[in-house]
Amino acid sequence: MRHIDRSYYLNQLIHLYQTPDIKVVTGIRRSGKSVLIQDFVNYLKSLEENINIVMINLQELEYDRLLEYHSLHTYIMEHYVEGIPNVLVVDEIQLCERFELAINSIYTKHIYDIYITDSNAFLLSSDLATLFTGRTMEVKVYPFSFAEYMDYFGEREEFDRAFDEYVRFGGMPGSYEYEAEQRYDYIGDVFRTVLIRDLVAKYKIRNQAELLNIASFMMDNIGNILSPNNICSTLNAGSSAITRKTVSKYIAYLRNAFLFYEAKRYDLKGKKYLENSSKFYLCDPSFRYAVNGTRNMDFRRVYENIVYLELLRRGYEVYVGKLYRKEIDFVAKKRDELIYIQVSDNILEQKTFEREYAPLLAIGDAYPKVIIARTRHETYQYEGIRVMDLARWCCHKD
Repeated sequence: MRHIDRSYYLNQLIHLYQTPDIKVVTGIRRSGKSVLIQDFVNYLKSLEENINIVMINLQELEYDRLLEYHSLHTYIMEHYVEGIPNVLVVDEIQLCERFELAINSIYTKHIYDIYITDSNAFLLSSDLATLFTGRTMEVKVYPFSFAEYMDYFGEREEFDRAFDEYVRFGGMPGSYEYEAEQRYDYIGDVFRTVLIRDLVAKYKIRNQAELLNIASFMMDNIGNILSPNNICSTLNAGSSAITRKTVSKYIAYLRNAFLFYEAKRYDLKGKKYLENSSKFYLCDPSFRYAVNGTRNMDFRRVYENIVYLELLRRGYEVYVGKLYRKEIDFVAKKRDELIYIQVSDNILEQKTFEREYAPLLAIGDAYPKVIIARTRHETYQYEGIRVMDLARWCCHKD
C-alpha cells in the first residue's frame, strides 16, 4: 500500500510531544491511525537526541503475553531508561483487558510521554474522562480527504475525474488496494466489523437487525433533519417495533464508533441550539454506497457530507443554521472566525441558484458567506457571496 504523509495529524502529535497529557488517537476503524502513529515514531527517531521509545502493538504475536494488564505494566516499567526522555506508544490498546489500570499507574509516575490508539468503540471522547485519571488530549483521525486522495493516486492532471471517483469511493485508504467495485466489499466489511465486532460486543446488543436498520436509515438520510422521534415513527411504519429510547441509544452508539457525526441545529436569531433536531453525516460517504447500494447516488447530499467532513478536518465547529424559515447548510466556527456555507449539486439553473443565495443574503452580519457547488469553474463573487467549486475548495484552491 502506498504511503502518504498526513502532515495535519502528524503535526498535532509533534506539537503535543513531551506535554504531560495522555495522547489518544481516535477515529473509525482502518482510517490510518496505526500508520500515523508509526510516522510519529519515525519522526522521534529522526531527532538528534537520545530518546527511549517503547512501542507496543498488541496485535502482534510478540506481545501476546502483554494482553494481561499486570504483564503490560511490568513490561513498560522494565523498559524505562533513567536520565533521557521516555516515550510509550501502545497500538490496539483495547486488546488488553483493563488496560486503563496499567496506563493510569504509569501516568501517575510521570516517567513516560504516553500515546495510545484503539481500533474499536472503546476509546471514545465520552469514555476518556472515566477511563483515565490524568488529563487526555484527543487527536481525531478522519478518512482521507480529497487532497490526500489526490496525493495517494497522483491525480493532478485528471483533477475533475479524480474528484468524481472520490465521491463514489471515498477516503478509506485500505480500499484503494482493490479494483473499483471491490472497494465496496472492503468498505462493507469495515462497516460490519464496526457494527458487530465493536458495537454489538461492547454494548451487548441483542437485536442486531434494529441497529442495522437505524444505521441504514441514517445513511439514506444524511443531510436531512432527524430526531429519535421521526426515526422511530418511520421504522415503526414498516415491520419494526422499536422504541424512541432504543433509537436514541443506538444513535449514540453509532456516533461513539465514529461512524456518524452530529451537526446540531442553531437558531441564528434566538442564539440557541434547537433540541432533538439534528443532521447526521457519515464518517465517509462510501459507506452509504457500500451498504445501501448505488441505485440512488444523490450527489447533493453526498457533497454536503464531504463539505461537513472537510470542515471538521480543518478544525471548525460545525452546526446547521436556522434563520426564520430559511436554513443555512453550515455555520462553521473556529475561535473568532465564522463562515456561512451553502452546498449545492448544480447551480446552473437560476431558481436553484436563488434558492442557495437567498438564505445567505438574509443574514445581517458581515461574516463571510460561501456557496460551494460543483461548478467546475474558478471562484467568483455574487452580491458579496463567494461561489466556489467543490473539488477545488476541497483542495484549498481559491
